[in-house]
Amino acid sequence: MLIRTLFVCASVLTFVAGGGTPVSAAQKKSIVLVHGGFVDGSGWEGVYKILKGDGYNVIVVQNPTITLADDVAVTKRAIDGANGDVILVGHSYGGAVITEAGNDSKVKGLVYITAFAPDKGESVASLLGNPAAHGAPAPPILPPQDGFLMLDKAKFPEAFAADVNPDVAAFMANSQVPWGVAALNGTITQPAWRVKRSWYLLVTSDKMIAPPLQQFMAKRASATITDTPGSHAIYVSKPDVVARLIERAATAEPVAAKR
Repeated sequence: MLIRTLFVCASVLTFVAGGGTPVSAAQKKSIVLVHGGFVDGSGWEGVYKILKGDGYNVIVVQNPTITLADDVAVTKRAIDGANGDVILVGHSYGGAVITEAGNDSKVKGLVYITAFAPDKGESVASLLGNPAAHGAPAPPILPPQDGFLMLDKAKFPEAFAADVNPDVAAFMANSQVPWGVAALNGTITQPAWRVKRSWYLLVTSDKMIAPPLQQFMAKRASATITDTPGSHAIYVSKPDVVARLIERAATAEPVAAKR
């Protein structure tokens, strides 16, 4: 009787703490995190620690950001190696990657963190030409060299990471990963957001992707939108905000294919 009572109490506490149906470690979806251009996967450290602390299996993808096709292939390998169902998360250019890679049957939801969400035939480059992107300050992208792009190091902190610790922002500027022009121009063949449920963190102070363009993409994808002030590097400056959105996606009730 005592054992049964303890079991019931533990179940109730789990229910209350989670705010809904208890989710065991075995039931939890794996989280696959995909970085964007100019950076690598290390920026996800804060988000990773929160998700791991909450019992999720988390995989951080290290994309070469040379071509979209290569990055999709690397991300698909991460999905293949994940346990069970997957929530696929992309920041910035990583949104284009998850839009293509998210067609994998293991992927049950897409989370866009101030990210590009191209439609069929679109690329990051074509989206930057969308009227919704007009009127915003141009990111300080230097002219391409040998087929790769970099941000002006002196202007990087203000444009990309204005709310990040200045020392961290300076390190990010000096440890940039060259972003291939071919990746920027890579087009989507089948956007996963047309059939998979999606969430979008709209960052209202972003100076890399104009908020109106974020709004346009999120609404077109019928995403559940959450907005917050912050910089393009919101996943670094506010890992708790990002992690909680990912967890909402991971614990959401399954729904039928969107269309």
